[in-house]
Amino acid sequence: MTDDEAIALALAEAKAAAARGEVPVGAVLLGADGTLLARDGNRILERKDPTAHAEMLVMRAGAAALGNERLLGTTLYASLEPCAMCAGAIALARVARVVFAAEDPKGGAVVNGPRFFESPTCHHRPQVARAGDADAAGAVLKDFFRARRT
Repeated sequence: MTDDEAIALALAEAKAAAARGEVPVGAVLLGADGTLLARDGNRILERKDPTAHAEMLVMRAGAAALGNERLLGTTLYASLEPCAMCAGAIALARVARVVFAAEDPKGGAVVNGPRFFESPTCHHRPQVARAGDADAAGAVLKDFFRARRT
């Protein structure tokens, strides 16, 4: 699966999250061999869990599938730049690569905000890449919040 194909799956999960009334962020986790380990979208409201971000959910499912808390060699794809909580979990899980579509200037922690992986206290720094249609991923979020303001 290419990066763009995996981001397209993450974007589909983001749209499904929006349909559930959740902030539309989706994520996909691929194993070191390219196997799809998990895909999900935000479920914060559904689970009444502030940590139920899409990235956290796919890492939990991936760890269960692999039977290991270390997600060595995996690639995490997200429709939106991960926040500080998710970036911290990504580092702790030893995810090899993080690929995202849209930047998050307000809440992102990879290329914006604290730039978590560049911190001297971050002991694991995954490769970071961009893929997919950032404009489409951003539009899903903008449409979601615009509908709630009117």
